Amino acid sequence: MSSTDALMRLAEVLESRKPANGGDPEASYVARLLHKGPDAFLKKVGEEATEVVMAAKDVDHGAPASKLVYEVADLWFHTMVALAHYGLSPADVVNELVRREGLSGLEEKALRKVQDREAEEGSSA
Repeated sequence: MSSTDALMRLAEVLESRKPANGGDPEASYVARLLHKGPDAFLKKVGEEATEVVMAAKDVDHGAPASKLVYEVADLWFHTMVALAHYGLSPADVVNELVRREGLSGLEEKALRKVQDREAEEGSSA
């Protein structure tokens, strides 16, 4: 069993928790987050990202690395809730990472700037 399989199984569970798919906000944390809308789950993504930063700092000062893994798992979970809301999946993220494979970070960032500029010019024409 691969980690990609685990992410896909979690994505399926998240999909089933959508209120439109019968997810009950009274019985499911995910259904409650999705029912409350983007402000609720995006706030959690921000909180979890901050907790990842704090955990990494703690690891720098002697805390076990497992603390960082725990917080990253929470961040991944909540970002997957966001992906589910927007009709996306972990496979979409993996495909984007594959697309970037072999590009340096600097090249990828420069390419995005060009694409953003072209999109802006196209929308203002």
